[in-house]
Amino acid sequence: MKKILFFALLSISIACFGQDSLSTDTLQTIGVDSIHSTTFSNTQMENATKAEGDSAYIKNDYALAIQIYEDLLKNGESAEVYYNLGNSYYKIGEIAKAVLNYERALLLQPGNSDIRANLEIARAKTVDKVEAVPEIFFVSWIKALINSMSVDAWATWGIISFILLIVALYFFIFSKQILWKKLGFIFGIIFLIITVCSNLFASKQKERLVNRDNAIVVNPSVTVRSTPSESGTSLFILHEGRKVNIKDNSMKEWKEIRLEDGKVGWVPANTIEII
Repeated sequence: MKKILFFALLSISIACFGQDSLSTDTLQTIGVDSIHSTTFSNTQMENATKAEGDSAYIKNDYALAIQIYEDLLKNGESAEVYYNLGNSYYKIGEIAKAVLNYERALLLQPGNSDIRANLEIARAKTVDKVEAVPEIFFVSWIKALINSMSVDAWATWGIISFILLIVALYFFIFSKQILWKKLGFIFGIIFLIITVCSNLFASKQKERLVNRDNAIVVNPSVTVRSTPSESGTSLFILHEGRKVNIKDNSMKEWKEIRLEDGKVGWVPANTIEII
């Protein structure tokens, strides 16, 4: 009877747990400005594939590659397409667009070292160099751990560790041998910690994907003001490619931003683009 109740509980738990697994499939596609090319007709563009975009990139036809990649992104986000789009923009010297698309790719695949490396190369081409406020080493370590995998990867870890937790509990509850009971208890604690942490990290990653509050300056330069008005006091100037955090997103025409060094101010909404 105990076993029947246990497996019934297991089935219900796994079903409920599976329904809560996180995915990026339903996220809204972020639009980016197209670079028009006459090489493909509109009908051809609608049927263009990533392979054709890659082929255009290899042939150094970056304008066509950009057009194809951006058209593909209208159907849904892809870290690989964002990455290739960033490479294409970098090749034609549009550093702000390159940084923007590398950042979007990294948001979907935070553990990808190639994306991170190219992002750093593009950032080195930007004008503004901002010193970030130092963080406690423990906070930096936790952030690095969270960003080591994507939301789906953490969710997968959470599901696997949850199933292993149930298995460990089975041995702890039903095994008649002391050794198996001890192992079930020890591994149960370990898998419980992994399950909780994995789901917390997945939740954090999902929050970043849904509530996007970082942006890239896309204008050659923008004056940051003390108030949301052209008559506001000029505080400092930012140049294209600079990453900013949106502190106040309540206004349509103006956004209050914050830099990594703690500086804040207002900029016109059309001078930045959400990551």
